[in-house]
Amino acid sequence: MEMLLVSVAACTAADVISILEKKRQNVSDYRIEVSGVRRAEYPQAFVKFHVHHIVYGRDVSEQVVARAIELSDTKYCSVAATVRPTAEITTSFEIVENQDSGEI
Repeated sequence: MEMLLVSVAACTAADVISILEKKRQNVSDYRIEVSGVRRAEYPQAFVKFHVHHIVYGRDVSEQVVARAIELSDTKYCSVAATVRPTAEITTSFEIVENQDSGEI
């Protein structure tokens, strides 16, 4: 079951970072935290996922990050599309401003 959480996170992470790179965002690090809620009864399937994106960089646009997450969630991430009929997926993000000029 934990692998399903990791799959949702990995799928959306690949999409989001690719979009941020294409949009020339100065990202130095990127992390995802994912959690899930399962039914109490058997089978204890997931009914909710929450994906929190943490983007580190300099002058990263909130609008670009929000749009990248939206595109991943609604268009590109096949894992999210697979679980969405039976589970709610919510997302959030934060941008941590740093002085590192390196890109990932």
